Amino acid sequence: MGLTLDGQNLFDEQQLEIEPGSFRRDSMEKAVLGLDGVLSVDLGRRVRKIKQRGVLRAKSRSQMNDRISAISAYMDGDTHTLVTGSGEEFDNLRMDVFKVSKERAGGGIVVDYEIVYTQLV
Repeated sequence: MGLTLDGQNLFDEQQLEIEPGSFRRDSMEKAVLGLDGVLSVDLGRRVRKIKQRGVLRAKSRSQMNDRISAISAYMDGDTHTLVTGSGEEFDNLRMDVFKVSKERAGGGIVVDYEIVYTQLV
């Protein structure tokens, strides 16, 4: 089984790269009367970015436009689940960026793409 987004097989496996970023923590600093320094309040773990890079292939311009439209539809503000071919699962993902670049011929039409997700906690 290949890479899926909400159970849909939208991506080619060739040259696929998933790059999960690190979660970060937030804190709030407050000055308190009578305290020398500041009070730091830990606000917990926050979001992280996950980048996906790869190549999309299609036999015709029309098929490529359909693939790009199908992927672009996930930029809807909702959260989604990405599952890799090895079974690694990333849930609560919001698709923030979908860029297509370097169109070329190669037994049809081939384009490079990059997707940036925000994984919400």
